[in-house]
Amino acid sequence: MKNPILITDFTFTFNGHGHYKVTYASPIARREWSMITDDMPLIDATKNSENPKKKDLIILKNRCKS
Repeated sequence: MKNPILITDFTFTFNGHGHYKVTYASPIARREWSMITDDMPLIDATKNSENPKKKDLIILKNRCKS
């Protein structure tokens, strides 16, 4: 059974003007992946949203893991 992706799987750290360090922690593998992004529309759609869409969370997870 596949676990759903949640906003709590991510941590966001402000990293300067218009940049965030995003860390994804896998609840199954117990590994972490990080990236620094300046994609503010994606940050707004995930971190700054009350109910982030699953597709936006998946995009953010895939960017962290690549």
